[in-house]
Amino acid sequence: MGAVKTKRMPRAVREQQMLDAAVRTFGQRGYRAASMDEIAELAGVSKPLVYLYLNSKEDLFTACIRREAKALTEAVRAGARPGLPADRQLWAGLTAFFTHTARHPDGWAVLHLQARTHGEVFAAEVAEARAGIVAFVTQLILAAAREALPPAPGRARAGDAPADRDFPEREVSGLAEALVGAAESLADWANATPGVTARQSAATLMNFAWAGLGNLMAGRHWTPPGNDTDGSGDMAGPDGTASPDGPDGPDGPDGARRGGPVAAQAGRISPVR
Repeated sequence: MGAVKTKRMPRAVREQQMLDAAVRTFGQRGYRAASMDEIAELAGVSKPLVYLYLNSKEDLFTACIRREAKALTEAVRAGARPGLPADRQLWAGLTAFFTHTARHPDGWAVLHLQARTHGEVFAAEVAEARAGIVAFVTQLILAAAREALPPAPGRARAGDAPADRDFPEREVSGLAEALVGAAESLADWANATPGVTARQSAATLMNFAWAGLGNLMAGRHWTPPGNDTDGSGDMAGPDGTASPDGPDGPDGPDGARRGGPVAAQAGRISPVR
C-alpha cells in the first residue's frame, strides 16, 4: 500500500482519530481479523505512524478498551443524576446506558464481545470497568432500600414481614451483578433488533427488575414451591437456609389455600413515564 499523506495536527487529535478507526474496525471485524493496514487506511495515516503512536496491535486494542469503558461509565454516572429518587436514578442510568450502547455499537462490541474473548489481559481491563458500574448500581439499590424501608427497626407495613433497613451485603451485590448482566444482554439484543429504542430497553429492564426489588425491600421474599427442598426435607429460604414458610406454613401453598397471606404478593409499582 502506498504512503498516505496526512495533514499536520496535534498528537492528541491524531491519536483519537486512530482510535476511532480502530474501534470501528475491531468492533465490526473482530480483534483477530482486523489488520493494522486497514486501521491506518481508515484513519487516513500511514501504518508506521500508528505504530509510532500506539506501539502494537495489542496496545492499540487496550487503548480502545480503556477509552470505550471510560466513555460508557461516564455516560451512566452522568445519566443517574444525584438528588433524584433511587428508582428515577436507576431509570435515568439505564436509559443513559442503552442510549450510549445504541449510539456506539462498535464500542460496545469491543467491550462486550471482543475484549472478553481474546485473552486475560483484555478481559481484565473490561472486568475492572464493569466492577465500577456494579459498585455504582449497588449503591443505587442500597439507596432505594433506605428510601423504601421504614426508619424504625422492626416497623413494617401491615401484612409484610418485619423490614430491616440493612440488606445483607451479599444479597445486594448479587442483585447488582444480575441487573448489570441483564443490561449487557439486553443491549446486545437491542442492537441486533431493528426498531428497539434505548427508552424501550430501559423500560423493559425496569419492569423486570424494579418489581422484584420493590418486593424485596418491602420484606416480601419469593419462596420455592413445597416440593422444592434443600435435601433435608425443609423448604430452602432465599438465603439458602431452611424457611419457616414451608408447604404447611402461613406463606406456603397449603397455608395459602387455608387463607394465609402469600409471601410473593406483588407490591405497588409506580409507572415510569
